[in-house]
Amino acid sequence: MSDETAPKLSPVEGHKSEGRYLRGTLAEEIADASIDHLSDANKSLIKFHGSYEQEDRDARKARAKAGVGKAYMFMIRLKMPGGKLTADQWLALDDIADQYANGALRLTTRQSIQFHGVLKGNLKATMAGINASLVTTLGGCGDVNRNVLSCPAPLPDPTRAQMQRDCDAVAEHLAPKAGKQSYHEIWLNGEPAKFTDNPEIDEPLYGKTYLPRKFKVAFSLPHDNCTDLLAQCLGFLAISEGGQPVGYNLFAGGGQGQTNSNPDTYPLLAQPVGFIGLDEVLMAAEGVCKLFRDHGNRSNRKRARLKYVMKDWGLEKFREVFYRDYFKGPRRDPRPVEITGLDLHHGWQGMGGGKYFLGLSVENGRVRDEGAMRLRSGLRAIVAKYKPDIRVTAQQDIMLCGLTMDDRAGVDSMLSEYGIPRPETLSQVQRWSMACPAIPTCPLAITESERALPGVVDQLEVALKDAGLAGEPISVRMTGCPNGCARPYQSEVGIVGRGGTKYTLYIGGDSYGRRLNTEIQDGVPIEQIVPKLSKVFAAFAAERSNGELFGDYCTRVGLPKLKELIGAPA
Repeated sequence: MSDETAPKLSPVEGHKSEGRYLRGTLAEEIADASIDHLSDANKSLIKFHGSYEQEDRDARKARAKAGVGKAYMFMIRLKMPGGKLTADQWLALDDIADQYANGALRLTTRQSIQFHGVLKGNLKATMAGINASLVTTLGGCGDVNRNVLSCPAPLPDPTRAQMQRDCDAVAEHLAPKAGKQSYHEIWLNGEPAKFTDNPEIDEPLYGKTYLPRKFKVAFSLPHDNCTDLLAQCLGFLAISEGGQPVGYNLFAGGGQGQTNSNPDTYPLLAQPVGFIGLDEVLMAAEGVCKLFRDHGNRSNRKRARLKYVMKDWGLEKFREVFYRDYFKGPRRDPRPVEITGLDLHHGWQGMGGGKYFLGLSVENGRVRDEGAMRLRSGLRAIVAKYKPDIRVTAQQDIMLCGLTMDDRAGVDSMLSEYGIPRPETLSQVQRWSMACPAIPTCPLAITESERALPGVVDQLEVALKDAGLAGEPISVRMTGCPNGCARPYQSEVGIVGRGGTKYTLYIGGDSYGRRLNTEIQDGVPIEQIVPKLSKVFAAFAAERSNGELFGDYCTRVGLPKLKELIGAPA
């Protein structure tokens, strides 16, 4: 293809190409106290460093009326493979939430933590504080490999332990190299980075322009898909024999995001590529990443994800190119292993060796004090006293690990003191719900999500109880836009922002992440969501087969009947 006929590159590709391995003029703009936001180029580059420029949208109308500009602020996201932190790291991050952010920590759907409300003048101090706790933000966002997920449960299981080791190894292997030098120069007063200007030396995996878009990796187990493996660009499904890990089924091409009114964008599930041995994990991860680097769409960012390479090529061509050009190991068919479950890891569970962990449900991942439930203060007090290791789950929950039986009574007492509910006291629908932050922080949000879902869940609890389904584990996920950060397109009920107070309603996914759901009605006012779903719940309760899950029922009876039940246009 000639230069004249080649598609025009996205402006972000120019920002990366001219960004001098993620440096741009970030240091100069961060130091300039006369401006409260960044130029477009640096706004692109700072994402690679783990931060997004945002706006306080709650303040937008009042500021516009007063004739003043936007209230700019920044979100900072950590890079913490497998969701692991020490007690001291948690306490340090909790301090940062008060010192520089909005007084809350946000547990993400990718086992990370976000700070919101950081002002530009505090960016460098916040980054320095995070790194002083031996946690980084590099690669938390941007067109690189993001946080690598793994089942975080510290159970006495050799396969889980192997996954967690491999998760750490992949995260380290796919981390930017030249970008790390730039990161230290900008945020940690490191020596000025010196590069050869030869991408094969400076940034051998990514090159000067890094990946076409973000890249997401997860490790999971067949009987415990708590990381939503099929939603990832690259997935490793652990295979065991005789209780010992022997390798992984490799999956590629999953992804959630789509764009309203653009039928050329859609969510997709990852496809099985082949089986790999334990000694081939890094080679496979690098190979899929390089395939995406070389063949992803760099002109249209709406179609720049690896899932569209898989969709456009088809699985057989993807396999052919991967094994021919990017993977030097043998080509093996995937093992005949299916995903069969998902564990939220709630409550007290044994770790072996006389140790225990406690899994707590965190509504929408927001760790803060609100009314009688002082979650943030309670967690701080427990962590300061008992020094548990911390693990964040991909379901926005938290585990306190390494506790003893002697600790249990004291921890339970402190939960009561701070008004923190034990998971067994919560409804199933609350435990199985997730939401993205949306308004007021996310610039992409077109509706509420985190602040709206609790009210929807309250109504769902009543509706499910009335239908005799209070004990049913029905997954409900809400997002403020169709990008799908809370993975709404795999849940049994997906609620996706359409604009104002209206949402697109999806139904029929799978609690275990094995199936996409289907749009049942667009433009549903929020106050009509639960009344419409109540009619489906009643039919499910009356017509379900023995042990049938809600999403399976919806799939079995079909979309026409579901639309008829809720009164949606055919």
